[in-house]
Amino acid sequence: MSAFPPELLSEVRARFAHVEECPFTGPRVFFENAGGALTLKSVAETSARFAAIPDNQGRDNPASAELMRVIATARADMMRLLNAPGGQIVVGESGTEMLFRMIRTACMAAPGGGQVLGSTLEHPASRSAAAHWAGHAGLAHVLVPHDDATGTVGPEAYRAALTPETHVATIVHTSPVTGMGVDIAGVAAAIRQVAPDCVIVVDGIQHAAHGAIDLSEAGVDGYAISPYKMFSRHGYGVAWLSDRLAALPHECLVGGPAEQWELGTRDTGAYATLSDVVGYLDWLGGQVSGETGPRARLEAAAGAIHAHERALTDAMLFGADNLPGLDAMEQVRIVGGAQNPAREGLVCFWVEGKPSAEVVSALGAEGIRVHIRKDDHYSGNILGPLGQADCIRVSMCHYNSVAEVARFLSAMQSIAA
Repeated sequence: MSAFPPELLSEVRARFAHVEECPFTGPRVFFENAGGALTLKSVAETSARFAAIPDNQGRDNPASAELMRVIATARADMMRLLNAPGGQIVVGESGTEMLFRMIRTACMAAPGGGQVLGSTLEHPASRSAAAHWAGHAGLAHVLVPHDDATGTVGPEAYRAALTPETHVATIVHTSPVTGMGVDIAGVAAAIRQVAPDCVIVVDGIQHAAHGAIDLSEAGVDGYAISPYKMFSRHGYGVAWLSDRLAALPHECLVGGPAEQWELGTRDTGAYATLSDVVGYLDWLGGQVSGETGPRARLEAAAGAIHAHERALTDAMLFGADNLPGLDAMEQVRIVGGAQNPAREGLVCFWVEGKPSAEVVSALGAEGIRVHIRKDDHYSGNILGPLGQADCIRVSMCHYNSVAEVARFLSAMQSIAA
C-alpha cells in the first residue's frame, strides 16, 4: 500500500530525529505532524553549527562573506522549491507573523471602501489579520463559507462574493483541521477575472510538507510557510513576496533600502536549514525518479510524498493488515467524509458517545500521539457548523508507515467500541 518501498522508507526515516521515540516518554508513533513535523537530523546539526559562529552579516571579512553566501543560497533554494516567478524570500518571526505583515501591508495600501475577501476555512492567523487590518483601512472583511461536507472551499464560493472593489484576498492552501487542500490557482484565477489588481495572500503553512507548490502557476502575491511544519525548526517563518507586494509601502529603516522587508539581523542558521530541507527533497526526488533537473526532482519528491500519504490515509480510513478502517467503525464520524480527493495526510474524526479527550488519552496510553481539536478560536470555524465540541486530529507525514497506521487501527478497535 505504500508508495515507498521498505528500503526507501527506512532511508527516509533514518534522516529524521525522534522517528520512533519521544525523548521524554520513550517509544511512540508520531501522528501529530500538523502540530509540528519531525526535524531533519541535518537541520539540528546545521542549527548547532551556526549558533556558535560569532561573526555577523555585512562585514568586510571572510566569515561574514560566507554567511552572506549561505543566505543567498538559501533564498535561491526556496525560490526553486516554490517555483517563484521573481519576487523575494523574507524571513521573520513565524509564519503567522509573515501573514500578518503581508496582509497588513496590502490592506493599508488599498483604496478605502472596498473589501478584503477570505473564507471560513482559514486558520485564525489570516482571518485575524484580515479582520484587524480591514477595519483600520476602511475595508469590509467578507468571509465566504466553506463546504462543511467536503471540508474545503473552491473558486465558485469566492466568485459569489467578488466585486471589482475586492482589493485584498486571502486563501488557505490546506486546512489544518479538515486536512483538505484548496485549488489556489483556480481561486486566484476567479479573483483576477473580477478584480485583476487584487493582492492575494496564501497561508501555505499546513500544505508545505504535503504537496507541490508552484507559485508561477498560482498567480498570487504572497505565500507564508512555518518551517517547523516542514522538517526544519521553530523560531522563524518564511514568506515569498511578489515584486508588486514587496514594493507597497511597508515598515523599513529610514534611509535604508526601500525594498528591504527584514527588520534587524536575521539568523543565518535559519536560512541554512532551509537549504537542508530543499536538499533533502532534492535527494528524495532522485530516489523516486530518474529526473536530473533540480526543479524536476523537487516536483518528483512532492508527487511521491503525496502518493505515500494518500496510501497512509486510505489505510487509516479503509483498513490495513486485515484491520477495519475508521470508515467501518460504527461510532466514528469523519470530518470531510472518507471519500475525499482533497485530503492531504490528515484525518479528523470523533467517536459518538465518547469525549475526544478520552480518545486522545487512550491512544497516548498505547504509545500513539495524536491531538484534540476543540470548538475554540483555532478550530471553531470548522467544528461549530458541524455542531461538534471537539474531535481527534491524526496527522501523518511521508516518513510514517502503514505498520504505524495498523497499530493505530488496532488500538481504535477497542477504543471506539
